Amino acid sequence: MITPEEFKSAFRLHPAGVALITADPGGSPVALTASSVSAVSADPPLAMFSVSALSSSARNLRKADSVVIHLLSADNLDLALLGAASGVDRFADESRWHRLPTGEPVFEEVKTWMRADILHRVDAGGSNVFVVTIVESRVAPDAAMCEGLVYRNRTWHRVDDSTVTSMPELIGASAG
Repeated sequence: MITPEEFKSAFRLHPAGVALITADPGGSPVALTASSVSAVSADPPLAMFSVSALSSSARNLRKADSVVIHLLSADNLDLALLGAASGVDRFADESRWHRLPTGEPVFEEVKTWMRADILHRVDAGGSNVFVVTIVESRVAPDAAMCEGLVYRNRTWHRVDDSTVTSMPELIGASAG
């Protein structure tokens, strides 16, 4: 087996999208930044994420029945930093967020978010893994125009269309 430090060192080099996860298990909203969100299935629409059991939000998140997964763009770096900060009131600026009719807090400035019901909670090592069913989503018409936000090697990075080659270009190059 490798050591925890070897494991963390390897994954630090793997870029990951950045999300802000919010929930309210009953009167005390929580928010945290996660780079572990991934799609599981399109039919049914399932996603998953993990949270360190040591996170200040983990206990309340384990009590929640639903969450909102905000898929952050580079324009939302301040929200990523807010969700990653310790000892701050992430909901102090009430002009930035509101509650959905179902009660979950949502940061409306985020172009893409999904409301999800928690389907499974799994204790895995020092983390809690959540499998969720997506029940509602919002993708703003201009969301595709925003630069992406990834986390790699303890640093936030912008991703734009010029930084990658598209799949059709790759397929065409390999066919010729």
